[in-house]
Parts: sequence; structure tokens; C-alpha cells
Amino acid sequence: MTTMQPLPGIRIRRLRLAGVSRNYDVDFTQGQRVRDLSVVAGAFSSGKTAVLEFIAYGLGGKHHPRHPEVLRKVRSCLVEVELSGDPHVIERPVGEPSKIAYVRRGTLDSLPLSKPESRTIEPAGAPESLSALLLGHCKLEGVQLREAPSSRESRTDPLSIRDLMNLAFLPNERIASKNFLFENEYMKKHKLKQVVDVVFGVHDDRAVELGQRIKELGARLSQARSELATARAFVDEQNVPTAGALIAERYEGELRELTEQLRALDEAAQAGTAFAGSVRREHQQAAQRARLAAGVVRDCETQLTRMMPLRAQYADDLVKLNMLAEAQRLFDPLSVTTCPACLNRLPAPPSVENGSCSLCSHELPHGDEQLTLGTATAEHSSDEGRLDVAAEIRATKARLKEITAYIEGLDSSLAALKLQAEDAAIDEERAAAAVDEVTSPTVTPFLTARDNLQRRREEVLRHLQHAENATKLQAGLDKRAALVERQEAQIERLREERDRLGDAAQDRDLVVGRISGRYSELLRQWHYPKLSQPMIDTNLVPYVRGDSYREASSGARTLLTLAWQLAVFEVAVETSAAHPGFLMIDSPQKNLGHGGTRDAVIADAIAIDDFYRHLTSWLAEQGAGAQVIIVDNSPPMLVEEIVVVRYSRNEDRPPYGLIDDETTTDEGSPEQPPHPT
Repeated sequence: MTTMQPLPGIRIRRLRLAGVSRNYDVDFTQGQRVRDLSVVAGAFSSGKTAVLEFIAYGLGGKHHPRHPEVLRKVRSCLVEVELSGDPHVIERPVGEPSKIAYVRRGTLDSLPLSKPESRTIEPAGAPESLSALLLGHCKLEGVQLREAPSSRESRTDPLSIRDLMNLAFLPNERIASKNFLFENEYMKKHKLKQVVDVVFGVHDDRAVELGQRIKELGARLSQARSELATARAFVDEQNVPTAGALIAERYEGELRELTEQLRALDEAAQAGTAFAGSVRREHQQAAQRARLAAGVVRDCETQLTRMMPLRAQYADDLVKLNMLAEAQRLFDPLSVTTCPACLNRLPAPPSVENGSCSLCSHELPHGDEQLTLGTATAEHSSDEGRLDVAAEIRATKARLKEITAYIEGLDSSLAALKLQAEDAAIDEERAAAAVDEVTSPTVTPFLTARDNLQRRREEVLRHLQHAENATKLQAGLDKRAALVERQEAQIERLREERDRLGDAAQDRDLVVGRISGRYSELLRQWHYPKLSQPMIDTNLVPYVRGDSYREASSGARTLLTLAWQLAVFEVAVETSAAHPGFLMIDSPQKNLGHGGTRDAVIADAIAIDDFYRHLTSWLAEQGAGAQVIIVDNSPPMLVEEIVVVRYSRNEDRPPYGLIDDETTTDEGSPEQPPHPT
């Protein structure tokens, strides 16, 4: 049995929402292979639709779900995809929609096979954009769409992956909608028609468009070749070895050996000098005594440094207090010895005679025998706030004496402390010399051997760095060479397609006819009631019973929109058209028994089993290698084995929802309906 080669395009392997404390995963693989049909089931408002919306966001969508629990818990969205069969991981931050995506080769759980590559989201037509990367794997890189399809001179816009997603993602709001083909949005309506034509290679001016794409890719190829040549020249100048990875591996092994030898040598040296333990302990004790003695000396010197300015301050305060006492004796208590009237010297100083002043005969309130100037008036003034200079002088002298005695004591003990510190330092030097004398004959050979090993280790580290740089340079060369090869293959394929246009160009009517036939076949398999005249016209509008789908009932529109989307997808896969190769459908049972409205006529006539039965058989045969992901509230037992996850919105039956550790609101209510269907 031959191994089936993976189809070009995109396949979804896993979705991971990276959170603050944990991750939230949805796996679409079985073993190492992508499931052809996957169903995400569960209750309403449990996050099923958010799974598809996050996948679309990871593939370049403008927005992501912004439910409160998502913004609280999730920090980035990672989508593991197969691009033309090669696994890649696309990562975009969650919060404000990011303008940058990071793409790396490998899977979510494996070590990265390449350094993450930054890809812009806008503009979609830029060569370094995420859209350009994804469209390149869908064989649509460089496609331009005319703004006015009927005008050959119209300006053009580059095709983006978001335009192509209209054929790969059928959201809930488009199912059964009367605006399914964007009839209310003129530009989107015509762009959808152009996208279908581009996917099947039947749009107008195909040859001109192919020529423009070949020209544009040719310019990119020339630039890529020039960059590759420059890189090779640089590598040649650096004399980089071609087998850098092998050399690096060899040096890594040698580095491990040297590290082990150094460890063994250190253990041997430690064991060989164990006999000197008592000498080492004596040295440690002497060193501790030396540190303590030096610390005491530092403390004493610090105290002296701090106390000397304090003593000077107290001495200065004492001088000021003495000056204040002298001033009071000179000016305040001046004795009266001269008559103030005649200015002759009094025979005797004024005194108190019978309770009155002998000089003015004024009656005094006390009986002092001697009077001084101001004594009488002082009796009428308050003593509060007056400074007792004598008491202050006595207190200051006492403090100054204490400080002086303390400083003299420190100064007298400092010399002895310094001698003790010097003696302790000498003892420590002697103990260190004794350790060296005892251990030197044993340690010296170890030191010599260790120096040699250390030198060899430094050399190996230097060579290892050179080898790693060589590996990185070679990886860069390989990446540029792979880009050149891929662009050469794309140009060759486009040239072959252009050469075939003259003889075997697909007729658009033939393609539309084939899609219309598949549309009719699907409706018959689903037992559409009173089916007649099912068709898709040249404008891609689906009809039944002679009327446009917009005239049908809600349940009928569900079937008609599903049939249209599946018909385009199935025909694209079977004809190897430029379709991404996967299809996501949200709520195929809308209006058929689930939700607020129910079309009784259609719901009673249609068995959802027929829908899933057709997908299962088609994916096993004509659609082998394609992928379909469906979100359904209650899928039938027929597909129970392919349900990849079922959300319950019940704490007793995990998982509760996509963010399965968010089961209560901030106010503590038992349930919340944050998720979309």
C-alpha cells in the first residue's frame, strides 16, 4: 500500500490558547495524522464557535472572541497547522488584535525547528505578510483582484487569506442568511465571485494575470538569488566549515568530558587535603579573631570621630553661657551709688528704712536692706520664661566633663585595641602560612592539572562557539536556498499553467455547471422536500423550485447555503483547485430543531444523519486528504467517535467550556453565558 501524499494547502492540527496559569487545547489529530472530520459538540454558550473564530484569527483574521473570561485568562492564540504537509505553529497575541504573527516550523509540543519568523498582517499583499505565506501554500501567491471586474483598466488589490476564508469558513451568521452571498455589500459580493473564479482558475484575463504573477515572482526570485549569493560569499570569506553541526556535537561531547574531569579533580583535591582539617580550623578561628579585633578598632575610631565635634559644641555653649552671666551682672543689677539729681556720690547706698526706700521714701512691698536698680519694678513682672543661667552653666559643665572623660577613655584604649588587632592579624597570617605549608605539596599537582584542564575547556568553548555560528550561518543559507527553490517551482508551475491555457483552459460555465450538479446531488441526498429545479446560476446564486435561495424558508435556506458551500469545497478538492483544503462549518442544524426558530416542514423532512453520512463517505473516497471541522450542539450518534471535544456547561461533567476553569461570574452566580454558540 502506497503512502498518500499530503495535499497542498492548509490543514488544522491543534488550537492552543496560552493562558496565564495554564493552556486550553483543542486537538484535531488522531495519532500523528489530521482527522478528516472533526466535530466540536456541546451546550449553547460554551465556547464552540470561539474555537473556529480563534482558528480564523490565527490564520490572519482581523478579530478574535472578546468574552470576559477570554480577556482574563488568555494571552496568546497558537494554531498548529500543516502547510503543504509540513507542520508549523502560528502565534498571535490576544487582547488588542495584533498586527504581527509569529510563524515557526514544528509542532506545539516539540522543540522549535526554526527561529520564529515575524509576519505582518497588513498589508496582505506584502511578500513578508502572513497572508502571502498561506496563499503561497494554496497556489495563490501574488494574485490580484480588479476593483471593478467589468473594467480591464480597473485598479487591482492583492488577494488576501481573509478573502479566501469565505470559501473555507461558514460562520453561523451566514447560514440561512438572505445575505449569504453578500448581496447587501456590493464590493464583497463581486470579490466573492472573483475568489471562486480564481480558485478554479477560470477568471477573466487568466493569461495576463499569470504573466503578472510570473513577473512579480521573478523579481522576488532575483532578489532571493542575490541575497543567497551574498550570504554564500560572506560564509566563504569566514571560512565556515560545512559540517558545523557535526563539529559542534563533537565539541559538546568534549566539553562534557572536560567538565566531568574538572569535577573529579576537585573531589580528589578535596579528599587529598582532608588531613589538614585541624590546621584549617585553626586558621579559620584566627581569621575570625582578626576580623573581630579589626571591628572593635573601627568602632572605637568611629566613636571618637563622632564625639569630638560634640565636645567642641558643649565647650562653645559654655562660653556663651558665661558671657550671658557677665552681661546680666553688668547691665541688669547695676547698684545705685550716685545721686541721680546732683550727681554727687551718696554717703551710703540706698537702703530700706521702715519699709520705704531711703532715696525716694517710696513704700516698698518687702523689707530688703539693700536696693538695686529694677528691684522694685521686678516685683510686678513675671519670672516665667527667664533663663536660669547658673543652672545651665552647671549642667553644661557636667555634660562636658562626662564627654571629655569618655573621649579620654576611648583614646587611651585605642592604642591597646590597635595592638590587639595587629597581633590577631599576625596570628592569622601565621595560620594561613601553616595551611599552605601543610597542603602545598599535595595541592600543587592538582592546581597544575586543573589549570591545564581549564585552558583546554576555554579552547573547546571557543571552538564550540565557532561551530554554533557556522551552524546558524548554514541554516540561514539553507533557508534562503529553500526559498529560491520554492519560488523557482512556483514560477515553473505558473508557466506550465500559462502554456496549457491555449489548449486546455477550463471553461467557467463547465466549472459552474459541475458545482451546480454537486449542489443538486447534495439536496437529493438530504431529502430536500419537493425538490425541483435545483441549480446555481452563472453569478453563483443558488436556486430551487425556480426561485432564488432568498425566497426560501429559514430551514430551507440552511440546507441551500450548506449545499452551496459544500459543493464549491468538494469540487475544488476533487479538481485540485487552489482551495486551502479545509472547511469549517458552524451550526449545520440551525433552524432544523436547534435555536429559537424551527422550520417544521424542513426539520421534519431532513435527517441530520444524511448530512454527516455524506461527509463521512465523501472524505473517505473523493475527498481523501481534505479536512472538515464542524461545530454542532447535538451531533447524531453516527459521528460520536469523531467528536474531539464536548462542552457541557455543567461543573459536574467537565470540560465546562473552552475556558473550562471559568464556571462562575464575578458576582458568584453559578453559571454565566459568556461564550457564543
